[in-house]
Amino acid sequence: MDVHLIDGTYELFRHFFAVPASADVNGQEVGAVRGVLTSVLSMIDRGATHLGVATDHVVESFRNDLYPGYKTSEGVPPELLSQFPILEEALEAMGVVVWPMVEFEADDALASAAAKAANDDRVRQIFICTPDKDLSQCVVGTRVVQLDRRRDLLRDEAGVVDKFGVRPQSIPDYLAAVGDTADGFPGLAGWGAKAAALVLSQYRHPYILSKKAADHH
Repeated sequence: MDVHLIDGTYELFRHFFAVPASADVNGQEVGAVRGVLTSVLSMIDRGATHLGVATDHVVESFRNDLYPGYKTSEGVPPELLSQFPILEEALEAMGVVVWPMVEFEADDALASAAAKAANDDRVRQIFICTPDKDLSQCVVGTRVVQLDRRRDLLRDEAGVVDKFGVRPQSIPDYLAAVGDTADGFPGLAGWGAKAAALVLSQYRHPYILSKKAADHH
């Protein structure tokens, strides 16, 4: 079986800014919810059987305690924030597994689910459905891959190296160096994508080196 792990936060944001506004009989905005539900239903109609959706039920997480500049819900339209619980309830009613995150983030849930599914011999392939650069670190070979459904772009481990110049395990180091405006990280002054890729391709993440040593022995 294949497992599809969907970034519900990304999907809700994407549909909120892409589809026309639509309110229910009580005046509650639900246009983005309808868009996400239609999208998930289309996946099921095309044969997806095992799906999980992670959402940022609360945008703030434990990372805000670690770094004051980390992303918050400030500036997010209330009409968008109010649709998170509606989406979660609707997906659960459809029979879709939902992980509404409070202390942790949707990314954490997706990464954990991908790792757990990868340890299940019944699973053929895991699709992490989001274009988020952070989740590129979870890609493993051709079995755990990243799928940008909007652009119909599939990225395996070779694709991650081709795009960023580093292996998936080095993505956290890469983003720390170049910065990530979506999360509020400024990066290192004077460091660009090429410099980071060049350095990190030579000085790889300790996990890669320790794994190679363990495999050698």
